[in-house]
Amino acid sequence: MRLLLAEDEKPLSKALTAILERNHYSVDAVYDGQEALEYLEADNYDGVILDIMMPKVDGLTVLKKIRTRGNLIPVLLLTAKSEVDDKVEGLDAGANDYLAKPFHSKELLARIRAMTRTQTEGKFPNEGLHKKLRQKEMTKEMGEMSPEVPYESRYFSVSLDQEGNVIATDIEKVARIDETDAEAYAETIWEKESERGFTDEYRYAVVSTDEGKRIIFLDCGRSLSTFQNLVFTMAGVSAVGLLAVLVLMISLSARIVRPFSENYEKQKRFITDAGHELKTPLTIIDADAEILEMDFGENEWLADIQGQTKRLADLTNDLILLSRMEEAGGKERIVEFPLSDAAEETVAAFQSLAVTQNKVLESKIAPMVSIVGDEKAIRRLITILLDNAVKYSDEEGRILLTLEKQKKRICLTVYNTTESIAKEQTAHLFDRFYRTDSSRNSGTGGYGLGLSIAAATVEAHKGRIKAETEDEKSLTVTVTFSIA
Repeated sequence: MRLLLAEDEKPLSKALTAILERNHYSVDAVYDGQEALEYLEADNYDGVILDIMMPKVDGLTVLKKIRTRGNLIPVLLLTAKSEVDDKVEGLDAGANDYLAKPFHSKELLARIRAMTRTQTEGKFPNEGLHKKLRQKEMTKEMGEMSPEVPYESRYFSVSLDQEGNVIATDIEKVARIDETDAEAYAETIWEKESERGFTDEYRYAVVSTDEGKRIIFLDCGRSLSTFQNLVFTMAGVSAVGLLAVLVLMISLSARIVRPFSENYEKQKRFITDAGHELKTPLTIIDADAEILEMDFGENEWLADIQGQTKRLADLTNDLILLSRMEEAGGKERIVEFPLSDAAEETVAAFQSLAVTQNKVLESKIAPMVSIVGDEKAIRRLITILLDNAVKYSDEEGRILLTLEKQKKRICLTVYNTTESIAKEQTAHLFDRFYRTDSSRNSGTGGYGLGLSIAAATVEAHKGRIKAETEDEKSLTVTVTFSIA
């Protein structure tokens, strides 16, 4: 098979010539459009490979002159231009195909075969027989093939008159549908009276014609199957991925959390152990101070030593208590006891202290309120809340303790007036060593641990505690316990 190659780039022309000759083509190479016209006029070729951008005469002009002369030789355009408009211009000028640079040699050979095959088929007296023979040869080469393979898009159509009667069917482009099936699908769509949609694996559209309606069915089975497979594959991969992550998290979480848990446990044990170790020297200091007081009598310095020793001892005891509560983990001694009585007794104990400070302590305690819990810890909780209220209320201030039963919960509230407290501070009142007085003056004698112990007690009893202020001149601490 003879080809004419018109390419002005000589290195590319030599390379293409070598490729074509190795694939059993006879090639004449020229380097400008004028020379290509002369070769075509002087000799006969089975196809032309024509570069558009060439000197003297460009490829499009050569193509137009060929077609003007009535020459129907197959022409493949080569160009570095790949815009749609350039392709349209070349194909409208009479080109059989269009190939944009850069390209692979396999694609070039395939396009040449397709282009020249069309030309060759016209030489057979029985083109239909030739097509069948070629399809059989392809089947032998590729093995068993579906009868749908020759069709890029599988579709069929049914024409109906104004009454819905079938006039004609076209099933040439689909293999698994016969006329009966096509008519059945058409009748179903006619009854639906819809213009477009899906039925089974077919997408349909209804088009008006002079005779009536034409219903076109496009087979989307392959696309739907591909989509379903993609969805199932993605779902499977996602499930496997999530399962793998879950297994990994379960296997690694214990290792990751263990160091933090161990450090926390060590910290709690350290506080307990250090507290016990501090008690002995504090006891010795207090005893020595008493001996000095016996020998030399009372004086300012000994009183200061004894006061600070007592303060440090109280702080140590509070730290040990808080640490033990956290270590207990809900292993308190649980009994049912009258909470109303415990609240009344604690309020009575603070009455004298409130009177000496010119403060008013009131209570509203509902009778016969019982709770299941650690009685000692709950009494300590009420003591801490009242002590905090009396200690930090303003001069001639008011303290009110309220205990009531609300449906399935018990509510304990301690209210007190105060000189000033910001709303932002209430969120930190239960933090260890937190005090609203940023100077941490020891005049009030607090350490910032009381409310932390109260919060730990409430948490151990599965309750809730919160502090709030409405006017920043008063504080309300509310404790809520659930009733089983």
